[in-house]
Amino acid sequence: MSFSITVRRAALPAAVLAALALPSAAPAHAAAASVTATVETAPVSHSGDAADDPAIWVHPTDPAKSVVVATDKKGALEVYDMTGARIQRITGDYGNNVDLRGDIVVSADDEAADGNGAMHVYRIDAATRQLKRLRDIPTEVTAHGICLYTSPASGKLYAFPNSTSGRVEQWELAVDGDAVTATSVRLWDAGSAVEGCYADETTGKLYLGEEDVGVWVYGAEPTAGTGRTKLDSTGSGGHITADTEGITAAGNRIYVSSQGSNDFTVYDRSTRAYLGRFAVSGGTAADGCEDTDGIDATAANLGPAFPQGVFICQDGSNGAPGTSGNQNFKFVPLQRITAQFG
Repeated sequence: MSFSITVRRAALPAAVLAALALPSAAPAHAAAASVTATVETAPVSHSGDAADDPAIWVHPTDPAKSVVVATDKKGALEVYDMTGARIQRITGDYGNNVDLRGDIVVSADDEAADGNGAMHVYRIDAATRQLKRLRDIPTEVTAHGICLYTSPASGKLYAFPNSTSGRVEQWELAVDGDAVTATSVRLWDAGSAVEGCYADETTGKLYLGEEDVGVWVYGAEPTAGTGRTKLDSTGSGGHITADTEGITAAGNRIYVSSQGSNDFTVYDRSTRAYLGRFAVSGGTAADGCEDTDGIDATAANLGPAFPQGVFICQDGSNGAPGTSGNQNFKFVPLQRITAQFG
C-alpha cells in the first residue's frame, strides 16, 4: 500500500519574496556628524568637472596671509587667500592634483604633451604670495594624483605622482634657488586606479587611495619596498563608499574623502583606528561639499579666521540643493570637526 503526503507551506508576503530575490545590500554606515564651512572660494573658471585638489601653504611669519593652492584641471592652477578670493591664476597647467612642502609646490598634470604627463614645480614667494614656475618634469607614470614628503631621516624632498592605471612613482627633488634636479627612485604597481595620497612625516608612511578598493599604507622612504597594509576599504566591513579620493591629516587625525556617500571618514593618526565620519553641510556662509575629490587640512594657526587650523574640501556641485555652478572649495574651521571626535 502506498501513501501520498502533501506538505503545504504558508504563502510568504509579496514584500518578503521581493526582498529574498534581491542581492544583499552593503551595511549602512553610521550617521555622519554635520559641520558647516565659514568660507568658500571664488569658483574656478571652467565649468563641469574642473576643480579637484587643494593644498594649504602656511605663511612663515604672518599666518593670516596663508594661501590655498588648488587645481582647475581644465587648464589652470588657482591661488586663494583665506577669505576665498583668487589672488593668482596660472593658465596652461592641467594639474589634477597638487601638493606642497615649505615653499615648493608641485602639480600632477596628466595632459602634458609627452603623453605620460608631468610634474610642474613652482616656488611660492612669501612676500607676494605668487607662484613662480621652475621646471616641468616628465614622469614614467601618467601623473594624475600627487603628494609630497620630506624625509625626517635624510631631509630630502620626494614626490609621489600616481596614475589611473595603478602605477606609482617616487621622485627625489632637489631645489637649489630656481634650479630643480629630479631623480626617479621607486616605481611600482598598486593595482587598479589610484589618485588620492598623503605622505606623513610624523610616521614615515604613505597613504594611497585605490579608488574602488580603499586606502593602503606603504612606507614613504625610497627603500621601503612595496609591502602594505590596509587602513580601510570600500568593501564589506569597510567605512568608505567609492570612490576613495582625497586623503590628508592634521593634528592626531587622518581624513579620507568617501566620495560616494558625500562625507569624510576619520581615523586616529597613531593607531589608525576608525573614529567616525562627518559631512560638510550647507550653512549661512557657504553651501556644503558633495561628490568631493581632493581635501587638505592643517592644525596650524592661519590667523583670526582659522586660529586652530582648517579643513578644505572640493565641492563637486557648487550651489544650493537643486542648483549647480562652477565648482569651488569650502573652508571649515578645524575645531568644528575635532570637537566631534574628541
